[in-house]
Amino acid sequence: MVIDWDEGKNLQLRLERGVGFEDVVVAINEGRILDILEHPNKERYEGQKLLIVEIGGYAYVVPFENRKGVIRLITIFPSRKMTKKYLGGK
Repeated sequence: MVIDWDEGKNLQLRLERGVGFEDVVVAINEGRILDILEHPNKERYEGQKLLIVEIGGYAYVVPFENRKGVIRLITIFPSRKMTKKYLGGK
């Protein structure tokens, strides 16, 4: 599986949220995928899905697209709702 992302966005996420796409790849490789969901707004975000991963004891949502076998990570954001749902906390 090939995973790709925008390096500029990755740097921005590191600065603003303290997490980057490399953390998502580590979570995937370590089996910390909690779920993969359809994007709730299919009209605006056609082709996107939501990867839910555990990073540092918290659930993060990672919108992504599968482009001809290449997984393109778009952004990362922490989610209290998903943490409560999948990890039973906070």
